[in-house]
Amino acid sequence: MEQRRVGLGGILREWGRIGVTGFGGPPAHIAQLRRLCVEKNGWISEREFEDSIAACNLLPGPASTQLAVHCAYRVGGSVGAVVGGLAFIIPGLVAIVALAALFLAESPPEVVLALGAGAAAAVPAVAVSAGVSLARPSWSNASTSGRWVLYVMFGAAAAATAGPYVVLVLLMCGFVETAARRTGHSSVSAFLLGTIGVATTGGLMALVWTAFKVGALSYGGGFVIIPLMQNDAVSAHGWMTEAQFLNAVALGQVTPGPVVLTVAVVGYAAAGLGGALLAATVAFGPSFVIVLAGARHFDALRANDAMRGFLQGAGPAAIGAILGAAIPLALALDHAWQVGVLATAFIWLVGLRKGVVPCLLMAAGVGTAVMAFGASVA
Repeated sequence: MEQRRVGLGGILREWGRIGVTGFGGPPAHIAQLRRLCVEKNGWISEREFEDSIAACNLLPGPASTQLAVHCAYRVGGSVGAVVGGLAFIIPGLVAIVALAALFLAESPPEVVLALGAGAAAAVPAVAVSAGVSLARPSWSNASTSGRWVLYVMFGAAAAATAGPYVVLVLLMCGFVETAARRTGHSSVSAFLLGTIGVATTGGLMALVWTAFKVGALSYGGGFVIIPLMQNDAVSAHGWMTEAQFLNAVALGQVTPGPVVLTVAVVGYAAAGLGGALLAATVAFGPSFVIVLAGARHFDALRANDAMRGFLQGAGPAAIGAILGAAIPLALALDHAWQVGVLATAFIWLVGLRKGVVPCLLMAAGVGTAVMAFGASVA
């Protein structure tokens, strides 16, 4: 039987608090969970917590969400995992859906357009910053530097030029690295990838597939959702414009909780409130299933060479996809003043390594100032 250390009320309160105050993405979430579970209450040992981080990083999907669910599982069993995971996700979901309703309205106020245009101008720099921050530890853990560079290049090229095939490239690189590690060769040639066909003609099944990719096929952190969603949301199904997609990414950064909640904005654009809830459910569902079904096997997962090999191929490709996504995001900017905002954001985030949320808020402020001086923001 599962042994509970913390009552469900305590889990609801503490994980809900992180869900409300968890600005800053996975690093902030991990720090808050460590403070709660290890340092303050001693529910989980430091070694157990580090092992949990390592195991979650080997899994597809939003790692900080899986860590939150897993920590809740460790202290409250299966029911605690569900309660803790939902408490972690729902506050941000409520916030981002409310903002989506405002930003995606048929005729939003001009000040809303200005805020969105300003924040959107900084989004390509946010993508580059996210990719660079992930690249450093990934490079240090690479088994072969040459293949690592190739995986990054393939991922970047796919995101920049062939959006629908990003998922195939991530999977291909993962399987190639697994095969390379097993055979001991420095390169793998004549690799045959089976065609993955998904017949969608739009509507809810297309939204389900988009959300599933986000929740079950993303590697390398929450920001890889951008290339996974952009083509579906803008080009393939026309749920939103490029400018609205940029706003969606910005909203995912400035609201608390997992960055993957951006998928709810896409769902709202596709099918209103029901679409937002459906997209969030499909995107986060795999995290709950993986943790509840596999938490007892996390130690074995960390030792599994095939899984580690797959991640060492798919992970760098995902980093490349994040970096490559900055290109179409930048090309989607409509106004000359946004280029200046982008350049400043790049210096702030990549050069000075300052915070994402302050950057987006300042960029949004620039948008309102530009509006005040009569420049176009629509």
